[in-house]
Amino acid sequence: MATLVHYSVEGSVARLTLDSPDNRNALSTALVNQLHQGLTDATEEHGVRAVVLDHTGGTFCAGADLAEAAGRDPGDIAVDRAHELTRLLRRILKLPMPVIAAVDGHVRAGGLGLVGACDIAVAGHASTFALTEARIGVAPSIISLTLLPKMTARSAGRYFLTGEKFGAAEAAEIGLITIAADDVKATVAELTAEIGKGSPQGLAASKALTTAGILEAFDLKADELSEQSARLFVSEEAREGMMAFLQKRPPRWRS
Repeated sequence: MATLVHYSVEGSVARLTLDSPDNRNALSTALVNQLHQGLTDATEEHGVRAVVLDHTGGTFCAGADLAEAAGRDPGDIAVDRAHELTRLLRRILKLPMPVIAAVDGHVRAGGLGLVGACDIAVAGHASTFALTEARIGVAPSIISLTLLPKMTARSAGRYFLTGEKFGAAEAAEIGLITIAADDVKATVAELTAEIGKGSPQGLAASKALTTAGILEAFDLKADELSEQSARLFVSEEAREGMMAFLQKRPPRWRS
């Protein structure tokens, strides 16, 4: 199996690098499984105090891997996808150490859910973000669990609906990311150096204070939103939207 997530450790930092350029680091089943393994490895690695989630190429994560659905029963893949994403986002929230998103490229749809699940997010000024689900007939159902607690209500009301692109400065202003940085690598290095001064117990307990409310709402709504996500995915509109996306044409409702 191809390695889509590279795991490495330097000092007190475990780094998980998304490396699936053929599909712009989309959330395929294989990539999600390898992310889980990397998170497990980080928690078992002695001396690790923080996890950095970064990427190769010009895209941090393009969201769901729509091409992977070809040839499979839509209902089966919809349910599988919903459960995979829910489990991954909750795993990041629950991890007993800080997770930092190091974004130096573009983020779309489900990729924003990853950013929202991270404790700290740093993005370069050339990065762009967009919640494009409504344009293909679905909704940011599951990722709303990590985005709505971070984004302002007004910004969610805008970007969930318009699907328009916005940059790192706007992302920082609305709470999606922590820092819009001139130098992502240097900024992340500064943050991990400070985190490295913390004890495992202190970091775990401090993180839990910031994620407790998110996890409580997550566990209350995850099943309902997973069902909504799967239901939308197999709808006629979504099938048309995804085919239009893959065929690089406007969907019928825009004709």
